[in-house]
Amino acid sequence: MGAFYLNTIAGFLQDSTKSILGTLTHQAGIAGFHQQLHTQTLSWDEEIEVLKHSFKELLNYNSSAGNFGILLEYPIARRDKRIDAVIIANELIIVLEFKVGSNDYFNSDKEQLLDYCLDLRDFHFESREKIIVPILLATNAPFKKNEQSEHSDQVKDILYANSENLTEILDSIFRDNSNEIVYFQKWNNSDYSPTPTIIEAAQTLYAGKSVIEISRSHAGTKNLTKTSDAVVNAIKHAKANNEKIICFITGVPGAGKTLAGLNIAHDKEFQDHETSLATFLSGNGPLIKVLREALSRDAFKKLKVGDTNAKKKETDRIISFIENVHRFLDHYFIEKERIPNNKIVIFDEAQRAWNQEHSMRKFQRPHSEAEMMLEIMGRHSDWSVIVALVGGGQEINTGEAGLSEWGRIIEEKFNDWKVYVSPQLATGNHSTGDLTLFNKYPTNVTVIENKDLHLEVSLRSYKAEELSKWVSLVLSNNPKEAKGIFEEKFSKYQIVITRNLDKAKEWLRTKCKGSRRMGLVASSGARRLRPYGLEVKLDFEEAEWFLNARNDIRSSYYLEIPATEFGVQGLELDWVGMCWDADLRRKYNEWDYNSFTGSTWKKVKQPDKQQFLINKYRVLLTRGREGMVIFVPPGDIADVTRKPDDYNQIAEYLISCGVKEI
Repeated sequence: MGAFYLNTIAGFLQDSTKSILGTLTHQAGIAGFHQQLHTQTLSWDEEIEVLKHSFKELLNYNSSAGNFGILLEYPIARRDKRIDAVIIANELIIVLEFKVGSNDYFNSDKEQLLDYCLDLRDFHFESREKIIVPILLATNAPFKKNEQSEHSDQVKDILYANSENLTEILDSIFRDNSNEIVYFQKWNNSDYSPTPTIIEAAQTLYAGKSVIEISRSHAGTKNLTKTSDAVVNAIKHAKANNEKIICFITGVPGAGKTLAGLNIAHDKEFQDHETSLATFLSGNGPLIKVLREALSRDAFKKLKVGDTNAKKKETDRIISFIENVHRFLDHYFIEKERIPNNKIVIFDEAQRAWNQEHSMRKFQRPHSEAEMMLEIMGRHSDWSVIVALVGGGQEINTGEAGLSEWGRIIEEKFNDWKVYVSPQLATGNHSTGDLTLFNKYPTNVTVIENKDLHLEVSLRSYKAEELSKWVSLVLSNNPKEAKGIFEEKFSKYQIVITRNLDKAKEWLRTKCKGSRRMGLVASSGARRLRPYGLEVKLDFEEAEWFLNARNDIRSSYYLEIPATEFGVQGLELDWVGMCWDADLRRKYNEWDYNSFTGSTWKKVKQPDKQQFLINKYRVLLTRGREGMVIFVPPGDIADVTRKPDDYNQIAEYLISCGVKEI
């Protein structure tokens, strides 16, 4: 559904206020707002009167303005809100947010307005390459001088209006622009293809809606839908035939593996009244913490203050929405005969499941987590399903067994399970890390290939679907090919480099508008960023860093505390400040691997630890949805741990991969 009301400005002036109000109220009823608040009707009444007064005056200055389009209550599905008014005027899109009765321009209102404009710019087909002008109209606010910054882009800086000066502002906008016609009916019916963050997706699923309702992003969502359907169909087949199956979903970083898993876990197909056949498991502590806190904040807003029973019930429901895999395994390991409550488990980041040695050291469990999961789910006498979500090249810590452990244990001990894989996993794909499950297909295991089990398009970096490929080329010493992709594919996704941290921060502040999120990230081994005030060993609260507002010093917006690969894996930012230290440096045109111990850098010689270091940087370089600035320190000739040449070689290599310096 498009706008509740649309017309030319001339037609709007001919329609009576009563008629327009009737249309808005009727359309609100059709949209499901059956109990239309009286205050909303009064607000519409005043908005209409302000617009009518302004448009009548405007036509005295600009008679062609009568052909422009006016749309009221236009939907922004990703945010589950509607824009008060949109004026389609030549190549301009003017977005009006009314604050009836307000005598000031509040930051929350500015953020809301910019969010609308940014979503139109990024996800609305007919708004591509058009100039978008936000106007915040507080009816009782005093006059405020409007200025445009030199950094203004397709979305211009907010203009401030009140009931008296809207005409003057609109006239100045129209006089400064050309007369290319944009048809407002076509704009109203445009494809709108938002790409939700993992937090937005979780909130949507928790509310009982489908992610598809807020995510229609080109090939990415088609791929996501096919993957979900492929797994759901495999589960139905297992249930009908009393089979035990394991489905491996693979994908490039940011392709939506976690999103696919959440979608499957909360598919209505597997809900039975208030219980569920499926549960979503993750060993990613920060991801669990951030998602649970986001859901709690969202849910508790709707509860009455002091309603402790409702709050406890909501908290229990949130905890069950995404469970900790280590607690799940520990619970059933202790009670060895207990049959799991769920028939289906979705295991996020299954490649990071612990090996036997680490499992023993951490929890005194003499089995790898892959073996334990198969044994526990195998206790069902009829059917059961494991959906393993696998990110290639994202093992980042000692003790993570990798994909090969799953293959080994299936072949040796659980060969009665059917295995569903993508061709990429079946053959082994090293472009984003080792995706080898079996070195060759075992003769005692049934393996079924399905191409829809691989997610090849990044949803996270919706402005550069090839970001993960570029990162892989950079990390595998292919600068020429990386530069080719950068120059061909990165017209909208921005990656720049600087040797000055203040410049990096200023670039981020300039780019990050509305509620879009920015933050600094760095490797957990980046110990010599300390002279720049960046300490990677500080404890920080991930939920506050990812969720708190701009004015909160604990939030990522303050650009004071960098998150490491452990804090950001599985999560995302819109704009990233990636701080590169000498733990991964260049030597003889190859990567040189280092770890800071005591007061010196030590060479990392073990191949597995070298791979962990590469994977850390892969995670950090693929967190940004819109763009990234890479800060490479200048070094200090007086400090042997920060040799300028070490950092210069890193910067020169990245520039050879296509990155431009600011």
